Amino acid sequence: MVEEMNSEMTNVMSLKEGDIVKGTIAKIEEKEALVNIGYKYDGILPIGEIVNVHIEKITDVLKVGDQVECKVLRVNDGKEQVLLSKKVIDREKAWDTLQHKLSTGEVFEVKVADVVKGGLVVDVGVRGFVPASMVERHFVEDFADYKGKTLRVKVVEIDQDKNKVILSQRAVLDEEFNKKQKELVAQIKVGDILLGTVQRLTDFGAFIDLGGVDGLVHVSEISWNRIGKPVDVLKEGDKVNVKVLRVDPETKRISLSIKETMQNPIHLAIENLKIGEIYTGIVKRLVSFGAFVEIQPNVEGLVHISQISHQHIGQPSEVLKIGQEVKVKVLDVDPSSERISLSIREAEEQEVEKEVKENHLIQEQHNTGFTLADILGDKLKKLK
Repeated sequence: MVEEMNSEMTNVMSLKEGDIVKGTIAKIEEKEALVNIGYKYDGILPIGEIVNVHIEKITDVLKVGDQVECKVLRVNDGKEQVLLSKKVIDREKAWDTLQHKLSTGEVFEVKVADVVKGGLVVDVGVRGFVPASMVERHFVEDFADYKGKTLRVKVVEIDQDKNKVILSQRAVLDEEFNKKQKELVAQIKVGDILLGTVQRLTDFGAFIDLGGVDGLVHVSEISWNRIGKPVDVLKEGDKVNVKVLRVDPETKRISLSIKETMQNPIHLAIENLKIGEIYTGIVKRLVSFGAFVEIQPNVEGLVHISQISHQHIGQPSEVLKIGQEVKVKVLDVDPSSERISLSIREAEEQEVEKEVKENHLIQEQHNTGFTLADILGDKLKKLK
């Protein structure tokens, strides 16, 4: 009988503080879990010794039947108590794992355990922290909804002496965004006509979203008409056709044009203008070598100083002023350079010649016995 008792005693596990044991969750209570570790009685795993972050309920991280590895913190056979800690084992293993993830840049998933001032707390074997600025690529005002959410992160900083682990989801998102941008930019070619969305307006131009990558339309490329600011003709959210002018794969900069997708009014004017015809225009600009006259909306031609007056003038401003209405004759049109040459002097000459011819015709008819009333009679009848 004594021999049998001695044999049973030698088969009972011997435990001491610091031992590493493996067991199965046998029961979960409000503040502790009981772990079957093959000892005379179950070990006690307090809620504060399960993970390295605060949890409200044990069932948030463990369930009956889970296999766990723990360190023995205290043994009291008199009270039949073995106090265990799972988080101590996790912490000891975590540092090597985290160091490896930092060196390799590995992306892994973590669950947000708590939302605190300045960021999010996660369990990575030790307490990990995701600063607010490293959660998303965009600004987040309230992180309340992030508790319990799964994030994809990278380790960006470790300090074991200070028990410090900094993680970033933004680093992952930025990397994916840059990769996608590079792929999109590689598909865009100079000369392409694309449909985009006005993303942002500035004084110098408009940023257009081309479906994951932005391009810039400089203010000078928005319209053939002169505009003050992009906001004068565009608003955020507008859908616009753009032509690709330049692409830099290295910087991912794309230069676009809206006006190049529309017919240049000068080209249309050039098609319709007739050399030798007289048009009425408005003096828009005066320069030392001549005057620019608008003969159609946003279409200007140059009256060289030698074509302004029959008299010699030193400056165009001696006989012209901005806003003045003048008659001009089209001397030449150069489609390639979009230049239109005009003459005020020849327009005046042509008008005088026309008047002289009309007067001469009237005089001849008068000499044959016809009066002015006879000549205009039919026209006057139509006006009655």
